[in-house]
Amino acid sequence: MQKTALDKDKTAGGTMPSRMKDLLDGLNLHTVCESAICPNVGACFAEGTATFMILGDVCTRNCSFCSVKHGNPFPPDPAEPHRVARAAQKLNLEHVVVTSVTRDDLPDGGAFLFAQTVREIKYLLPDTSTELLIPDLEGKQENLRTVLEANPDILAHNIETVPRLYATIRPQAHYRRSLHLLKLSKEISPDTITKSGMMIGLGETREEILETMQYLREVDCDVLTIGQYLRPTKHNVEVNEYIHPQVFEEYREEGYGRGFKFVASAPFVRSSFHAKKTLHDIRKQHPSS
Repeated sequence: MQKTALDKDKTAGGTMPSRMKDLLDGLNLHTVCESAICPNVGACFAEGTATFMILGDVCTRNCSFCSVKHGNPFPPDPAEPHRVARAAQKLNLEHVVVTSVTRDDLPDGGAFLFAQTVREIKYLLPDTSTELLIPDLEGKQENLRTVLEANPDILAHNIETVPRLYATIRPQAHYRRSLHLLKLSKEISPDTITKSGMMIGLGETREEILETMQYLREVDCDVLTIGQYLRPTKHNVEVNEYIHPQVFEEYREEGYGRGFKFVASAPFVRSSFHAKKTLHDIRKQHPSS
């Protein structure tokens, strides 16, 4: 079995990353940090931060950029939300990020389990903020409403790439459906901060990136993250281009110029990297958020 960065740290006598891994393994929990082979896994775990991945670790979709396993998942575990909350409590987390695999096999896409996870966290940690990075829930308003009624502080859904590349990068997803989900989020819960993320270096053009930024602002998306696509395994789509850091800075400035409340744009930026700081900065700069 291939060792992850956390396994290697553990054998080297690591501290917080080792404790994080022990805790997550003991509670039978998954993180997208490991499942998606995120390059920031060591840094985040060292800070006591993780993005919990609920609804199992098998996805019903097979996006070419993603290393999460795909196939036929097991039924949801109704006790999983409580275990996530217990882990957050043991780690004394001030901000908890929760995502999931896509579960097209479930009528609600997993919406109830997302909502229940937020409620369990709020019950054990009333002062802890929550951020949900959700799949598209098949674009169904009732599913999205179920999630938002639990009152997460941030509702994120990643657009991932530009429309032209969806057929090869996200063949089972729909660009307009993702935009519509973010639009619906603001209509259902105007005070909830919305967030989306993009990978670049897949063959998109500058004009397409700016167009996607504009589309996101038209649905009142508050936060944008932009990072370099890095091929997680040899089975995933190859990197088309490595983008210069200065170009990322230019996109950051463009994002602020278009009205985003917060923009993170750099090679190693990922959707939930420094998520707690993002929420803090937004609330500091925009007290009504």
